[in-house]
Amino acid sequence: MKLKSVVPRELARQDVDDAIAYYLEAVSSSAALGFIDALERAYTHVARHPGTGSPRYGHELDLPDLRSWTLSGYPYFVFYVERPDHIDVWRVLHGQRDIPSWMQDPDALT
Repeated sequence: MKLKSVVPRELARQDVDDAIAYYLEAVSSSAALGFIDALERAYTHVARHPGTGSPRYGHELDLPDLRSWTLSGYPYFVFYVERPDHIDVWRVLHGQRDIPSWMQDPDALT
């Protein structure tokens, strides 16, 4: 199976930067590095097997192509849509957030 490229949107990149900053400030540099490793593993997984992500939030938001994948060891979800030539990563959000409201950004729906 061919790996699709993973392309995070600006909001997803900001989500990742915010999470890394949090781990560096409030926890430790090893936690921040672990988060980056977990994110890379998640991106690799969805690049190989995009259909394995959960469609739960896609159903809740009436976005049938939206899927999510949980980071191993961290309470974050990668929200993405499979495109013909790449994986379109919309957001990387902490599981304690009100995810449906965070996903309502009008720019994220296109």
